[in-house]
Amino acid sequence: MNYPSALRAFFQTASVTALVVLSGCGGGGGATDVAAPAADPVAARAQALVLADERARLGQQIFGDPDLSEPRGTACVACHQPTQGFAGNHGSRIGVAQGSQPGALGLRNAMTNSYTGFVQPLSFITTNGTTEASGGHFWDGRADTLAQQALGPLLNPLEMNNPSRRAVVDKIAASRYAPLFRQQFGANIFNDTDAAFTQIGVAIEAFERAALQPFSSKYDAMVRGATTLTAPESRGMALFMDPNRANCAGCHRMNPGSGKPEESLFSEFTYYATGIPRNTAIPRNADPAFFDLGLCGPERTAPVLPATVAPGVTIDNFCGKFRMPTLRNVAERPVFMHNGVFNNLTDVVRFYSTRKSNPQRFYGPSGVPNDLPAKYLANIETTKAPFNRAPTAGPVLSEAEIADVVAFLHTLSDGFRAP
Repeated sequence: MNYPSALRAFFQTASVTALVVLSGCGGGGGATDVAAPAADPVAARAQALVLADERARLGQQIFGDPDLSEPRGTACVACHQPTQGFAGNHGSRIGVAQGSQPGALGLRNAMTNSYTGFVQPLSFITTNGTTEASGGHFWDGRADTLAQQALGPLLNPLEMNNPSRRAVVDKIAASRYAPLFRQQFGANIFNDTDAAFTQIGVAIEAFERAALQPFSSKYDAMVRGATTLTAPESRGMALFMDPNRANCAGCHRMNPGSGKPEESLFSEFTYYATGIPRNTAIPRNADPAFFDLGLCGPERTAPVLPATVAPGVTIDNFCGKFRMPTLRNVAERPVFMHNGVFNNLTDVVRFYSTRKSNPQRFYGPSGVPNDLPAKYLANIETTKAPFNRAPTAGPVLSEAEIADVVAFLHTLSDGFRAP
């Protein structure tokens, strides 16, 4: 599927070449600027914003530079393709990201980095006797800021595989955009490894905030009163919002009547265990005793709970829970869920519709969720619709209704232009 034209045009007119950004190829060390005109007003606004902000322009060049991996050839954009909802896994076909080395496969699906500027640091919030985790970057919330998140893949051996901070800083210092880096952060910045490495993340954050949250979808145009949804899209939105049916908006928060698209982030950024089936293609899952427990590891140490949690709550109550991503641009992503087990958006909606009525479809003959240890199965969501439905009640949605919800989800893709 081609990514909507406005964002594609934005990347083609930005300060790195379209080849770098769209394929992860080319080079921050040798690419030339492209000055083609923006294709439409949305792209023109995005281009003007980035090019007027030199720090964001610097971050964009770092983001698209394939010389920053070991071996060279893998840029940040390789796992965050604009043609794939700013996700994409570097071409991996098993649902989780491939790194810069052949055969290097991570544990999780690369999360979209569109609209992540709205994610707050990880916290534990207690309301009416219930404690929920909220915020933080990555599926497990281990980075508090966009800048911190951007630095993680650079040193991860299963991602960009650099041996040290100094190795990354040296590559930046040898790049064609090194003068702009010095201009932004000081003439002697490359002499201080830790400071220079930190500012790499700062620059990437500036780019992501400036360019990757444009609120330019059909849904946004509808919220502004500039267009209307089709009949299937409208029916899908009604189902999405119905608290007694799909109830997607119970977690993927939206406010279509506000007139303000930024009030519809399509996530509350909290954590859930929804019983996602095990992805047996992930190499680490070959060990039947291994489980990805999200907030409890293995990619992070389990967080320390504050004293304000509800009585009786321990960190065990959060094991197997993952942060909910935004649904903006979801229809462009190639795979879904933290482990990439689904590669079709219709199947994702079907899972939510039938997990209770036909669990054998997802977990085998036992019908028991198969990607959590038995002691954590109680953490799986069962109180919110659609997961509070009796198994004998049947699917939440008909196949026609599933198609309507998917049609609505397509309205969340950025780059809409009215016919």
